[in-house]
Amino acid sequence: MFFERFKDALPKKKTKEELDEHYDKIELEKGDFLAMVIAAMITFLPVLIIALAIIYGVIWVLIIR
Repeated sequence: MFFERFKDALPKKKTKEELDEHYDKIELEKGDFLAMVIAAMITFLPVLIIALAIIYGVIWVLIIR
């Protein structure tokens, strides 16, 4: 059906040559790497800050205070 086309495009159970061909088809443009890094920072940095704040809060409540 509709999803068969997408399932066939996924690199599952393929040989090394087929995987290399698949990844060669994916071409990145000039600014794509920087865009991916910025997107990762926007995604992971707030979560990291919240996790560190929770850890600091627990330490502050249990030890420092």
